[in-house]
Amino acid sequence: MAVLLVTVFASTMATMCQATALGKQVYDLTGRELDLGLLGLAEFAPAFVLVALTGHVADRYDRRKVAAIGLVGELACSAGLAVYAAGRPTSATPIFALVIAFGVARAFVAPATRALPADVASPSSLPRLVAMNSVTWQAGTITGPVLAGFLYVVDPVWAYVAAAVLVAVAAVAVGFVRPTRVIRRTVAAVNRREGLRSAAAGLHVIRDNPILLGAISLDLVAVLFGGAVALLPAIAKDRLGVGAIGLGWLRAAGGIGAATMGLVLTARPVTHRVGRTLLVAVSVFGAATIVLGVTGSFAVAFVALAVLSAADAVSVFIRATLVPLVTPEDARGRVLAVENVFIGASNELGAFESGLAGQLLGVAPAVALGGVATLVVAGLWGRLFPALRGVDRFTDLVPAASPATRARPAATSPGQPP
Repeated sequence: MAVLLVTVFASTMATMCQATALGKQVYDLTGRELDLGLLGLAEFAPAFVLVALTGHVADRYDRRKVAAIGLVGELACSAGLAVYAAGRPTSATPIFALVIAFGVARAFVAPATRALPADVASPSSLPRLVAMNSVTWQAGTITGPVLAGFLYVVDPVWAYVAAAVLVAVAAVAVGFVRPTRVIRRTVAAVNRREGLRSAAAGLHVIRDNPILLGAISLDLVAVLFGGAVALLPAIAKDRLGVGAIGLGWLRAAGGIGAATMGLVLTARPVTHRVGRTLLVAVSVFGAATIVLGVTGSFAVAFVALAVLSAADAVSVFIRATLVPLVTPEDARGRVLAVENVFIGASNELGAFESGLAGQLLGVAPAVALGGVATLVVAGLWGRLFPALRGVDRFTDLVPAASPATRARPAATSPGQPP
């Protein structure tokens, strides 16, 4: 388990370091909020286009190797950004091209790495591993932006170099993750009996399970409207009057809040009223987003970011535990690939929505209205998905029917038509 956590920490720290530097550099080059949103869209588009393929690959091949190859691709993109930044660029266009390439690599990494916790832990120990994984991930979200802020002041090149080094560490570490023997045998069976045409099975599993559909779509719609983090470079520079170091600390504020909540969840995981807790967490997220949109104080913005990220950490913990438990193992990679698109839509596509709204309405109205929309979504989903709202304990959840099982014709007696 330790090497899995090293992989998560290094890759997350690299991603956040690079994202912070990218947002600052692009906004310095263009001065347009819309371009901050386009960065998110550029990273999301590959995951959306490749969703069937990436999920199938995560189920058909060794997930550790898939993740390692994808991380090497991310490494190449980070190195390309470092080389481009060294030339003192005046155009953001090549940056967007490299971000798209990074998104392609990330589209393969995400479903493979997100399926690994369930591969190395038993169902009873999975909630604790998910909490530890969340703390590790949040530690990366704290250290990555702070590191980027200090390195960017020295030279933007060094932020991208640091990201490349960290990705290399993750690529090596993931090779040492050890899944259980049962999981290896199950995946081998999938290799023999399923082809590429089964790649869409993840969509069917989600569609047919109201708990899965409700949990995943809640994250999609709520964070789609509440994706204020994408506008932090504009908030930091234009509303709060701080530079790269201040931006780094604002980015880190989210990690601090989420990591603190992650430690709480590690000691005392959510065990009762799971569905209702998820809806409350999304509501708190929306309320804190409104505060972030209306404040002109750095301290208040810092606290608001910490609170909204702490609420999001609860949501992430619940979904990361719930989704594997109600998903058949032989479809887990495909379901998580689809969920990755939903997460990408909520984060990267949400960043595009925020950037567009910021360009049209201004930063403050765009962020505040997004928070209001998130509150509305939380209330609406509680009514639309009573099965999700009614989930009490994780131990009450059972996997849905396997796509392979459902696709298998029923046994017939001799002489009966099939």
